Amino acid sequence: MVTASFRFYEQLNDFLPRARRGREFATPCARAATVKHMIEALGVPHTEVELVLVNGESSGFDRLLAEGDRVAVYPKCDTADIAPPLRVRARPLVASPARPRFVADAHLGGLARLLRMAGFDTLYDNRYHDHEIVAIALDEDRVVLTRDRELLKRRTLTHGCYLHALKPAQQFQELFDRLDLAASARPFTICLHCNLPLRSVAKADVLDRLPPSVRELHDEFNTCDCCGRVFWRGSHHKRMTELLAGVTDAARRLPAAVESAANPAPGP
Repeated sequence: MVTASFRFYEQLNDFLPRARRGREFATPCARAATVKHMIEALGVPHTEVELVLVNGESSGFDRLLAEGDRVAVYPKCDTADIAPPLRVRARPLVASPARPRFVADAHLGGLARLLRMAGFDTLYDNRYHDHEIVAIALDEDRVVLTRDRELLKRRTLTHGCYLHALKPAQQFQELFDRLDLAASARPFTICLHCNLPLRSVAKADVLDRLPPSVRELHDEFNTCDCCGRVFWRGSHHKRMTELLAGVTDAARRLPAAVESAANPAPGP
């Protein structure tokens, strides 16, 4: 056994017991323990970490810990004045890619719907098993979204986000802040049901699928070629726009037609 000291910064402290938050603490480590092994043994998923310093020098996850090592763990790479930093993964989460794609676990259906509303390609199925989520993330270069820290500790997973908030709107805000998504949002361009792009459609082509009140009040529509639903500026448009406006100015660039969340027209 060897003994090393650890100090976690910012939101990483939320994963620790209260007595270990915001302070340096010593802990025994197996003689062959790596930085990654100990970080996760202490409760912090490796996907939440962007920078590690060991004895003041940047380190990768695979470094073996030695007696007396002092380990500082950061959620962001700009928190320490070192040059050049050694990132713990080849591509940092905040820059991967310019418009990241997501896969959400079974408990984040509300967040998945909000992300689609904001124009982000987000896969969601409450029947997904953990191994399927990891496989999708790796095969399609997607960021895993979850409140299950054990899922994020999967060895092969490189990009994931743990959502601390419990409610979808708060999770939405949290993710926008963490990944700086405002500039890449494209509100109301993806079907909330199918996660596929919407296209504009002539009113005459969908007239028989519109409620009488919608025929009278609206002239511009979008449709999903997969499910056939028709979308317009409906009764929930204001609420959706206000939510987006709280996290991004992209809501000012809304397309002409968006879904009425309350009364979407059914497919053909």
